[in-house]
Amino acid sequence: MTRTRAAAVAASSEFPGDDGVRQPAGEVHAWTPGMNQTLCGLALSRTRLRRFPHVRFDFRATDMVTAGDEIRHICPRCVAATSRRGERSWTRTAPRP
Repeated sequence: MTRTRAAAVAASSEFPGDDGVRQPAGEVHAWTPGMNQTLCGLALSRTRLRRFPHVRFDFRATDMVTAGDEIRHICPRCVAATSRRGERSWTRTAPRP
């Protein structure tokens, strides 16, 4: 049985957080530590993505990016790769009897 690691963040830029630790900004992708590519297949060296092993990639398909966020774009292919199979991003509010 293989151990699965939690995906970390790889981003196009960074900004200093409130506590002085660097945080991801710009375009955000999921990255497995120890690999040279993101989960959507982008090479980290060619795309010049910065690695953030201390930040977990825990974005969902329902997450919205606002104008006040430092993160500008969340890769939808990486979100699909990290979500569980069969998990719906919506719920039925009034099901038929």
